[in-house]
Amino acid sequence: MIGSNDIERSKRFYDTVLGTLGAGEGTRNIADSGHTRLIYNDGAGTNFIVSEPINDEPASVANGSTVAFSCDSPGQVKLLHDTAVAAGGTSIEAPPGPRETASMGTIELAYFRDPDGNKLCGIHFPA
Repeated sequence: MIGSNDIERSKRFYDTVLGTLGAGEGTRNIADSGHTRLIYNDGAGTNFIVSEPINDEPASVANGSTVAFSCDSPGQVKLLHDTAVAAGGTSIEAPPGPRETASMGTIELAYFRDPDGNKLCGIHFPA
């Protein structure tokens, strides 16, 4: 779960971005507190939730935190990144592409931030 200061903007962004991974449109959920949440479900038990902060403080990003979305291929990593940037996100760090790791070999990564500044990435591990 991540926070948002503009749930309508987040819905437009994540409906578009997560659509590249096959997630449907986010379902609106109203918490007992009256705050709106968007729930994205991939049908396989994975949920991603965007919420207005329940404590009524501004949403902020967590230093050192990254939400990673598993992608089926290097091409899907790039598509996720490019779609996010076109939908109002910001590309960060190195351009999408391969990264060498000592323990997993070459993985594909693409880092970006959503309009609220949350750090996200698309990742593909070799078979």
